[in-house]
Amino acid sequence: MVRKLLAMGLATVAAAALAANAGGGAAPSGAAPLKIGIIGSGHIGGTLAKLWVAAGHEVLISSRHPDELRALAKSLGPKAAVGTPREAALFGDVVLVSVPYGALPQIGRDLKAELAGKIVLDTGNPYPQRDGDMAIEARRVGTGVASPRYLSGVRLVRAFNAINSDDLASKAHRTGEPIAIPLAADDPEALAVAERLVRDAGFEPVVVGPLSRAHDFDVGTQVYTRLMTGPQLRQALGLK
Repeated sequence: MVRKLLAMGLATVAAAALAANAGGGAAPSGAAPLKIGIIGSGHIGGTLAKLWVAAGHEVLISSRHPDELRALAKSLGPKAAVGTPREAALFGDVVLVSVPYGALPQIGRDLKAELAGKIVLDTGNPYPQRDGDMAIEARRVGTGVASPRYLSGVRLVRAFNAINSDDLASKAHRTGEPIAIPLAADDPEALAVAERLVRDAGFEPVVVGPLSRAHDFDVGTQVYTRLMTGPQLRQALGLK
């Protein structure tokens, strides 16, 4: 019953986001806030926690050492809580996974049941010198192909992997045209929710395509970590 109600709520959020996207605007300000579980609350995860709390969402930040996150949660106020990765997976309507890429297989195994069927935003990038041979394979096939192998059963969106954490913090809600964040997903509803969360963080979502297109903004590409507006990113990637 709980999952059915959650699905209905996310469907409403996704419908609002799709309508906003069709109309070229932001999601309605009255859209219901989301509960977001954050697995990995370092530079990217911690910054997004701040931005999403400021937008009215509830977050549960987590890591292998949750006690180290209590000061951050306290600074964010009553909409932020601390827990374990399992608690974050259970808490979230949406789950952000922002960990070293080499940790994805373990997360996929340990939290398979908790993450099943959930919208998951994956920010990780494979670096062979840190993540080993699996990163070599992920770079070969692209993260949009590799990540679903490790996070099976989720509604995956590649998001927030192509921006540095300093830029994520300093360029959010900047004056003028917003910085673009490329997205790739196979699930339209998950993609719509991700678009809303990109806007709520102060950026412009640019849908690149299905997960198979995520390689277009993987580490090492011409657009990786480059600060571009929506029109600039679309032109660079040959999007209409």
